[in-house]
Amino acid sequence: MDTIFALASGSARAAVSLLRLSGPSSAAILSRLTTLALPRPREASLRRLRHPESGELLDEALVLWFPAPRSYTGEDSVELHLHGGRAVLEGVTGALLACGARPAEPGEFTRRAFLHGRLDLTAAEGIADLIAAETAAQRRQALRQAGGALATRYAGWSARLTRLLAHQEAAIEFAEDGIPNDLEDEVRAGSATLAAEIAAHLADGGRGERLREGLWAAIVGAPNAGKSSLLNALAGREAAIVSARAGTTRDVVEVSLDLGGVPVLLADTAGLRETPDEIEAEGVRRARRRAEEADLVIAVFAADTAPDAETLALLAPGVVVVANKVDLAPAPREIGGFAPLALSARGGEGLEALRAVLEEKAQARAGLSEEASLTRPRHRAALREAVGWLEEGGRVPLPEVTAECLRAALRALGRLTGKVGVEQVLDVVFGEFCIGK
Repeated sequence: MDTIFALASGSARAAVSLLRLSGPSSAAILSRLTTLALPRPREASLRRLRHPESGELLDEALVLWFPAPRSYTGEDSVELHLHGGRAVLEGVTGALLACGARPAEPGEFTRRAFLHGRLDLTAAEGIADLIAAETAAQRRQALRQAGGALATRYAGWSARLTRLLAHQEAAIEFAEDGIPNDLEDEVRAGSATLAAEIAAHLADGGRGERLREGLWAAIVGAPNAGKSSLLNALAGREAAIVSARAGTTRDVVEVSLDLGGVPVLLADTAGLRETPDEIEAEGVRRARRRAEEADLVIAVFAADTAPDAETLALLAPGVVVVANKVDLAPAPREIGGFAPLALSARGGEGLEALRAVLEEKAQARAGLSEEASLTRPRHRAALREAVGWLEEGGRVPLPEVTAECLRAALRALGRLTGKVGVEQVLDVVFGEFCIGK
């Protein structure tokens, strides 16, 4: 296997850059760079790094040596803590190439960790999510998964299913050797219980995926209701053009928000009204479509204007109804049967109350909890397959067919953690990683 290297600290200018090596030649390459004996394992040592061919001094760096299997990848590994200048990094990179190492592919370090049994596929995906996490809630979910929360649950199900399969096989092979007559009934009951548990895990409303990918929110309302002003107020910057002229917003304007730890993509949409203008009409069509697809909808009405029929038609339980411009007129008691939140997007009155409501709804929609949640369609598909086989095994009359159904369900669970049949998903899983991880 090749020895690989990559910059693990990012390419931005910094005081220190971390360069990692992993593979069978790591120790030999470090010895060539320093012309000294290897440092003690997992202890930082200050060394001068020289080019192996010219002897040119490249840097004075801290180096760490991680002999296999006690390393991230499970292979011999080295960390070089270099000064962060570009010239230093280019010089050391050239030296590593001269020593026979090659640049790592995206996710190759973690892929090697998986192949050497240092982690399972769900933990690897959790690490990828941790790298990409933008909010505290995303970080907590990724840490739970990277720490093995999902793997522990799936391993428990696999162990129970393995025991059921063993009992079913025993009932087939040793039916005349004193095996209890009710053993097959116990297997069917156990399979039904396990199928119900997995189905309950699946019936989570997609909260793990929603937290990982983020929610969609849309601001809708009539022209000049103050939608763009509200978007700017929630974003804390001038993201959308605000004008007294009706129909200024014709396309969807989006900003990213952190609402109670949940990432939300908030969209300002075109004012809802009938218009002969072809471009504005397209904007209105997109506004209605965004409202239909959104996880959160904020319906904005102007307190000094009668509610418009187009926005009233979008009101439903769960929609956040806002009476804006209360600096010009008092908010009505109800709009379309819903009590509105009083707001002045320009003056800031009611903004914190609105943000609190949005945070509560975003957290409820994402289903924040301390339990490990499904985070990827791959997990959901494998679990649905397992449930399908368990249910099929409970319906078929032949015990041999029941055993095959249990075996198929066990294979489906094994693909989640990488125990069986995962070659086709490895490139997808590890292709999401950045270089150096």
